[in-house]
Amino acid sequence: MKIRERVAKLIDVKTIVTFALTATFVYLSILGKIEPEIFMTIYTMIIGFYFGTQAKKNKKEEEKNERN
Repeated sequence: MKIRERVAKLIDVKTIVTFALTATFVYLSILGKIEPEIFMTIYTMIIGFYFGTQAKKNKKEEEKNERN
């Protein structure tokens, strides 16, 4: 896969939202405005959602390729 294709796949709304939320929670955690336990809970949910939807998307693509 070419570098341009990889970058294009990275730039979708879901990825941008995930990175923005991650950066926000890291920033708030560094400032001490959010407790580490809360940070870990929220961050785990965000990352779980991101990778869960990525896995589902990849599975659909594989099924589509198998049909062709």
